[in-house]
Amino acid sequence: MRFGIVILPQDRWSEARHTWALADELGFDHAWTYDHLSWRSLADEPWYATIPTLTAAATVTSTIRLGTFVASPNFRHPVPFAKDVATVDDIAGGRFLLGIGSGGTGFDSTVLGQPVYTARERHDRFAEFVTELDQLLRFEAPGSGGVSVEGSWFTARQARMVGSPASEPRVPFVIAANGPKGMALAASYGQGWVTTGPEGAVGEEWWAAVTELSRRMDAAARAAGRDPGSIDRYLSLDSGGFYSLSSVGLFDELVGRAEELGFTDVISHWPRRDGIYAGQQSVLEEVAARFV
Repeated sequence: MRFGIVILPQDRWSEARHTWALADELGFDHAWTYDHLSWRSLADEPWYATIPTLTAAATVTSTIRLGTFVASPNFRHPVPFAKDVATVDDIAGGRFLLGIGSGGTGFDSTVLGQPVYTARERHDRFAEFVTELDQLLRFEAPGSGGVSVEGSWFTARQARMVGSPASEPRVPFVIAANGPKGMALAASYGQGWVTTGPEGAVGEEWWAAVTELSRRMDAAARAAGRDPGSIDRYLSLDSGGFYSLSSVGLFDELVGRAEELGFTDVISHWPRRDGIYAGQQSVLEEVAARFV
C-alpha cells in the first residue's frame, strides 16, 4: 500500500513550504493539491494557484511524488496546461502525477462564463482533453512541426512542447472516474484510476458503492485489453463521511478495508485548523510513523 496526502493551497508559501517539506520528510509516497479556482465551503478563504504551488513544492522536496487532485477541462486548455505540467515534471525530476477528471458542476464550471453542460457534454469534453494531453505530453521530435489537433472542444495548431519529457513516454495519468465511459477512458489512458466514491453516500453505503466501482474497473480494464492489476488504484479515504486522520485507529481500519478491495494507494487530507478536514497534526505524524 502507498500513502498520499492532500495539502490544500490555502497558506502563504512562507508557511506552506514547511508543510510540503514535512510531507516529504515523513515519507509519504505522493502529495497532491486541488486544481480548482475556488472550492465549496472554502470559497471565501485564501486559495492559491495549483501549478505555481506544485512548482514551488518540487523545489523543497526530493522523493515524494507531486500531483493534481484533480485537474479538469473546466478552466484549462490542453496546450498551455501540457506545457505547464511538463515543466513542473522537469523541475521535479520526473516526480509528477497528473490527476485528471471531467470537471464538476460547481464554481469552476461557470466562473469563466461557460454554459452549464450536460453530463454527456462534460464527458465528451473530458475524453478530448485526455486524448490531446496524451499526444502533447509525449516526445516531440525536432522538426516535426508540432502537434495539431482539430477537436470539437479544443484546437491545437502546430503546438510546441518542451521537447523530451522528464517522464517517459509521458507524465503518468491518474484518471478520476465513476461512470462506465470515464472508467473506459481510465483503462485506455491511465497508469492509475482514482475514485472518491459516489457523491452523498456515507458509511457502509459508501463502502458498498466503492466495492462495486472496483469491480467495474476490473471489467473496464479487461475490455481495454489490460490486466486489471496493471492499473494503480487510488482511493480518497475522506469521502465516505469519514475523516481518516481523526484517529490512528480509524485510519488503520479504513486502510485495511481499501486494501481488501485491491486499492494500491490511499489518499488523506492534511489536517486543517477548523472546518472540513479539521484535525491534529500529531495524529498525522503518528500515522506516518506507523504506516508510511
